Amino acid sequence: MQILKLRKEDLKRAYEVIKELRTSLEYEEFTDTVELMQEESGYTMFGLWDKGDIQTYAGVSITTNLYWKKHLFVYELVTKDAMRGNGYGHQMINFLDDYAKMHKCEHIALTSGVQRTDAHRFYEREEFNKAGFTFLK
Repeated sequence: MQILKLRKEDLKRAYEVIKELRTSLEYEEFTDTVELMQEESGYTMFGLWDKGDIQTYAGVSITTNLYWKKHLFVYELVTKDAMRGNGYGHQMINFLDDYAKMHKCEHIALTSGVQRTDAHRFYEREEFNKAGFTFLK
């Protein structure tokens, strides 16, 4: 098992994982959006590789704002459904925590859909605190 920064040649494999979270996302939209996010916000993709494939995907950016200061924002974090319960998500969170510290971030932040109660339990087990609401119009 290893966690690696993903490259352009890893996008097809990464898409196989991310489409479990973003079910309406087509491959071309995924690649186009990743490229745009990389240009605009330094979006970085990480994959936890095991058994010869990506089992967990994380998409993140380091950003700064007035309320969380410099922080690592997690846009996507997903483990293949068939591979959940193997500790991959926990290992990715530990990796992201180290990555954030290495870049002198004060926090790791993320948003999660209100319907994703299993994910919320996971984040709480990983010592994330509910810090607010996200509103979308």
